[in-house]
Amino acid sequence: MLLTGSFEISLEGKQDKQAPAGRMLINKKYSGGLEGAGIGQMLSKRVERGASVYAAIEEFEGTVNGKKGSFTLYHTGFMSKSSQKLNITVVEGSGNGELEGIDGTLTITQNNGIHTYRFEYNF
Repeated sequence: MLLTGSFEISLEGKQDKQAPAGRMLINKKYSGGLEGAGIGQMLSKRVERGASVYAAIEEFEGTVNGKKGSFTLYHTGFMSKSSQKLNITVVEGSGNGELEGIDGTLTITQNNGIHTYRFEYNF
């Protein structure tokens, strides 16, 4: 099944003096086929030549096409001057409530500061 919608995001930087990567707290508000909130943490690293990588774990709580529950999303991303790759997947076995057994992938697009998503999922 396919759902679409948008989300608002706020990121709060956290300083870990000894760590070789930056850490941020993630807060999202989803609307559309996904209705609810996502909270999580992200680690990221940018190198001198402009490439960057990140990994994040996000817990979604709300409704998916009217079914109430929660699940975990795992993000990995790579960006450079010439390419970009982003993978966001539902962690197998993480669904709770009416979302037990959910599996899927989330695709994010950002255009002029507006974030939209496509969520392909099944049970």
